Amino acid sequence: MRNIAIIVSYDGSRYCGWQVQPNGVSVAEKINDAIVSLTGKRSKLYGSGRTDSGVHACAQVANFRTEFSAPAEKTVPGLNAFLPPDIRVLRAYDVDDGFNARFCAVSKTYEYVIQNSRVLSPFLVNRAYLVRYPLDIDRMNEAAAVLRGEHDFTSFMASGSYVKNAVRELSRLDVRKQDDIVTITASANGFLYNMVRILTGTLIYVGAGKLSAEDVRAILEKKDRAGGGPTVPPDGLYLKNVVYTGEYSYVL
Repeated sequence: MRNIAIIVSYDGSRYCGWQVQPNGVSVAEKINDAIVSLTGKRSKLYGSGRTDSGVHACAQVANFRTEFSAPAEKTVPGLNAFLPPDIRVLRAYDVDDGFNARFCAVSKTYEYVIQNSRVLSPFLVNRAYLVRYPLDIDRMNEAAAVLRGEHDFTSFMASGSYVKNAVRELSRLDVRKQDDIVTITASANGFLYNMVRILTGTLIYVGAGKLSAEDVRAILEKKDRAGGGPTVPPDGLYLKNVVYTGEYSYVL
């Protein structure tokens, strides 16, 4: 029995998220079906994390165990032959039996893409969030600096979430703009439910002048979701990469 890690890119617009669910078609369900078609047997697929409905991924990591004998690199065209065009396996590796895409990950990076203009480009439909009013990028980065580091991010977690510990280390949070595209990048050792989308909504409020960096500090310290900014739509959110260290550092 082998353990194969795959790197997957997908447009999440048509899917109910990564995880198999009874209420819609998921990305993992499509990959599971492709594994059965390629190998003849169903395998349990482990993802590095769940992306929600409508969220995209540039490099999601997953692994599955199989008796399929072809070289790992051959599973790339093999799986893609049975996948829809909006889900692509980019790379595949043989990994040892101890590798688990979720539990061996040490950090993840997400990006949220905003088109800051009056009209959303037709090429960015379902792939970016339109903000029509001007955004002050310097103010947004000033507030982002307040949020970096290890904190209790309860104020930036969706209501109704049940986690025992909301402390996370946000190693990167920054905002950059090129032409009319604003990109917010967040890296952490773990993310709470809707955390990136709430952080983004809060930073948009800062950029619009509705909140200051000190307001954001107060929101963080209050540890109350009611104080945070809005949850922006999933369209502009991308899982950019997952980081593994040590013996699994080659899984990129």
